[in-house]
Amino acid sequence: MNSRTRILLYFAVAAIFLIVGITVRLPQLLEDPVSQTSGEVAIGGDFELVDHKGNTVTQEDLLGTYSLIYFGYTFCPDVCPTGLQTAATALDLIPMRKSNKVVSIFITVDPERDTPEVMGEYIKHFHKSLIGLTGTPEQIKKVTKAYKIYYKKVVEEGKDPDEYLMDHSAFQYLMGPDGKYVTHFRHGISPEEMAEKLKEKIR
Repeated sequence: MNSRTRILLYFAVAAIFLIVGITVRLPQLLEDPVSQTSGEVAIGGDFELVDHKGNTVTQEDLLGTYSLIYFGYTFCPDVCPTGLQTAATALDLIPMRKSNKVVSIFITVDPERDTPEVMGEYIKHFHKSLIGLTGTPEQIKKVTKAYKIYYKKVVEEGKDPDEYLMDHSAFQYLMGPDGKYVTHFRHGISPEEMAEKLKEKIR
């Protein structure tokens, strides 16, 4: 093999690895909800929902405290309970002077089944600060759009249509007392890692 052939072969192999690398990373990039415009992260916005006690809650009610916000649904078999338990453990690991500044928010992506009563029973199994929020399909659509959350109903073939699952993003957001995005946590993070990041971000 002459030197020219070896050079061409080298560039061909390099191009293949580059294409494969981009293909592998693309779904991860599309998964990341954080986009920036002029240096400001575009996460959060106006919403009006109902808590597990039947009270109306808007973004204004969260001002003045940190909010740890997670989107999911009560019929979720594994991802949601794991994420909520991770957050609960992490909050218990940080100093009380910081954890007392945080309100945990669980917003359903399945308003058809997650009534305030259902949400109220579900959140009892997690952190004492956890508040469950639901609403109409239109209200849920608005808040998920504001927080860049993907969700979709999934009905398996041959199964009862009422026994559907919800495919959804599994990020948790930490929003500041001013209502602005501070950071986010990916599903699978350990409670210890989450606690360290919370301690760093909460002032």
